[in-house]
Amino acid sequence: MKKILAVFDGYKLCKSTLQHGIRIAKENGDHLTGVFLDSFFYRNYSLSKVLKTSLNPDETIKKLDREDELQRSNSVYEFETACQQANISFSIHRDHSVPLIELQYESMFADLIVINEREKFTRSDTRKPTEFIRDLLTDVQCPVLVVPDNFLEIKKLVFLYDGEPSSLYAIKMFSYIFEGWKNLPVEIITVNERNVADFQLPGSILMTDFVNRRFPHSSFTLLRGNTEEMVLSHLLNAGEGQMVVLGAYQRTEFSRWLKHSIADTLMIGLDMPLFIAHH
Repeated sequence: MKKILAVFDGYKLCKSTLQHGIRIAKENGDHLTGVFLDSFFYRNYSLSKVLKTSLNPDETIKKLDREDELQRSNSVYEFETACQQANISFSIHRDHSVPLIELQYESMFADLIVINEREKFTRSDTRKPTEFIRDLLTDVQCPVLVVPDNFLEIKKLVFLYDGEPSSLYAIKMFSYIFEGWKNLPVEIITVNERNVADFQLPGSILMTDFVNRRFPHSSFTLLRGNTEEMVLSHLLNAGEGQMVVLGAYQRTEFSRWLKHSIADTLMIGLDMPLFIAHH
């Protein structure tokens, strides 16, 4: 039984994360752990504003903290109720330390993290992907399924393959974790950026055998042009209900300043779940 972490901000429990987590656990017979990152410094109100405007800030803070705790507890109850109704194995973790550090550590003991692409655990960051998601994907110890706000049934899988070990590793990890999805249709996308006339699938025979043994309903698509532009354009015209699988984010600190991951582009431009694993 694999361990899946569904990660939540207790102030605004993401329905899509909950639905994806339950579906994965139910269809693959996994254990779902709801991780509620109740950071001690993260409040649902502006502390500075209270200190500036309240006539009795101590009492106001106590009142607002009680309301925050009630809201977080209600989110935990909603998760627990949904799991009971789905009749899946589940548990609940409420972490009260630094969210990123807690989650990165817990990822060492998990098989998969499911998290919404907008989770930030702060009141300020409005970017997509958020700084929290970027930092998590850079230094996480298990694959991550980054999900959009809206939940859709997965009808097709798309594997991004460039012939490098990281892309193969992502496909391997996906096949190990999602054994129950092996009969879904699969499209493997490779992009020829250098416009080589006789361009072929990297490791053609080995790759075809590798994929067919795991996913019998697979096909290959070769595109020409800039990788990010071609992949994004292709997926935007491919319809709903797809999940994208890719290897990403294993770079040095310096290289991350120079070039973002293709996962950033896909999170910004698409409304699809992304399964991300780095080798």
